[in-house]
Amino acid sequence: MQSSPFSLSTTTINPLIASRKPTRPSPIFRNPKLTFLSSAAVHGASGFPRGQRSTPFRASASSSSGWISAPPVFPDPEPKDAFKVRASGGGDGGGAAEAKTEKLMQTLQLGALFGLWNLFNIYFNIYNKQVLKVYPFPVTITTVQFAIGSVFVLFMWVSNLYKRPKISFSQLVAILPLAIVHTLGNLFTNMSLGKVAVSFTHTIKAMEPFFSVILSAMFLGEFPTIWVVLSLVPIVGGVGLASLTEASFNWAGFWSAMASNLTNQSRNVLSKKFMVKKEESLDNITLFSIITIMSFFLMTPVALFMEGIKFTPSYLQSASLNLEEVYIRSLLAGLCFHAYQQVSYMILQRVSPVTHSVGNCVKRVGVIVTSVLFFRTPVTPINSLGTAVALAGVFLYSRVKRIKPKKV
Repeated sequence: MQSSPFSLSTTTINPLIASRKPTRPSPIFRNPKLTFLSSAAVHGASGFPRGQRSTPFRASASSSSGWISAPPVFPDPEPKDAFKVRASGGGDGGGAAEAKTEKLMQTLQLGALFGLWNLFNIYFNIYNKQVLKVYPFPVTITTVQFAIGSVFVLFMWVSNLYKRPKISFSQLVAILPLAIVHTLGNLFTNMSLGKVAVSFTHTIKAMEPFFSVILSAMFLGEFPTIWVVLSLVPIVGGVGLASLTEASFNWAGFWSAMASNLTNQSRNVLSKKFMVKKEESLDNITLFSIITIMSFFLMTPVALFMEGIKFTPSYLQSASLNLEEVYIRSLLAGLCFHAYQQVSYMILQRVSPVTHSVGNCVKRVGVIVTSVLFFRTPVTPINSLGTAVALAGVFLYSRVKRIKPKKV
């Protein structure tokens, strides 16, 4: 038989026995009703004390007085300990399952937001282009869109659909730069959509990762890897190839779209910086709502100065325009505009500016395809190749962007 880890030699035990003073036997051995516990109940079939069957010998405080005292009748709380370990393991498993479920729900919510972002943006571009084709006043159209968004925000606050925020003057000063770049970004987009095809505008806007990388490095300290830089080459090259063969190309539309790239990515980076630093009470919905109202007040005097009052029924009728169609489509474009911008800010608070830019470019694929089909835009093979190369560069960019950039 294999020797027990508890076995001690006779020469080790005898000195300890000799040094002990005679003691009265334990009451358990004097009680005939309990005597049977000394072997079967306490030791079990193998002769090891219960709970220590596979545990190596460890010296305890009682060892100093000799390790020969009889084990207690109910000596070992390890079964309780074992139960506690199993209970703790079950709790950890439940916590891990709950965390996994929560992560899955967050992923589904983010996916739903990206889907709504695509849907609202597609409808916005269709309705907006329809209006701009017959009403070529982008500054006025931009002001109307901000006005519709402001009315929607005020309705939410007045009806308590969303809590009205308490904003300090210092916060308004901090938000003002965001409102300025937000206003310019949407104005430049409308100017480009009024000059060139929707598909070409969004092909140019596929260069947003290029501006996002530069601005993230400048303001957030996020420096790209060499693979990210190389992935920008097909994006820039594809946009250039598409521009050379675009049937609706003109420089006003091209530079307006490029300016929109710069201002929109400035807004995204500054918004991320602002939302990280400010208190939690100023969440994404509140921030965008305030920006929308401020943009309306910024655009109104500009529209009056540059284009005058040209959205009245009398002017539209004098221009031989269908009053009902212009107003309804302008309203739908404004609602979709506010909705997709709102969802954009909700996504931006959950992801990094570069990831937001990648999602924006992927969304642009749907906008380009649907606009080409809806408006029957003529597309040459080289033009299609340039667009495809740019979008492939965006996909490559999104893959290599997983390599985390250095931070200073």
